[in-house]
Amino acid sequence: MDLEIGTVLTGKVNGITKFGAFVSISPGKSGLVHISEIANTYVNDIHDYLTEGQEVTVKIIGIDAAGKVNLSIKAALPPAPPRENTQREGGNRDGGGNRDGGYVPRENRGYRDGGNRDGGNRDGGYVQRDNRGARDGGYTPRESAPVEVTFEDKLKRFMADSDTKMSGLKQFSDKKSARRRSTK
Repeated sequence: MDLEIGTVLTGKVNGITKFGAFVSISPGKSGLVHISEIANTYVNDIHDYLTEGQEVTVKIIGIDAAGKVNLSIKAALPPAPPRENTQREGGNRDGGGNRDGGYVPRENRGYRDGGNRDGGNRDGGYVQRDNRGARDGGYTPRESAPVEVTFEDKLKRFMADSDTKMSGLKQFSDKKSARRRSTK
């Protein structure tokens, strides 16, 4: 039997490793299905998809100079039907965030004064856009029950934060002085 790239065959799984499965495609000839060629989804454990002795349909995707055959199960699968556009309204993944699909330069993305975050507006310069991606009319923060924080609670939090910051600074300065001593 002459093996050619693109040929679709039926074979039997005769060995499973952590990186793929060996499939016998003809008497005395087998090939490797790499773990990335088993399914259209992420495969963590091959045993979730294949078992030894299982018959599978494979496609020959490569034959190297040594005669080793590279196989693919996912290439032998029928093509998936085209998906509907499931993209959320108003957002695309090109990084621009423009509803028209075009690119919006970083300096023009939502800042009133063309990119300066701290100028032109009392609240930091940011201009909120028009509910992009919101399905129910916009973002509304979760309502939380008002928590009364006493002065003692605020003082405890301040002291804990202060201690954490001081210990971090002390560790940094100790490392810095140790480096200076070792270079002398």
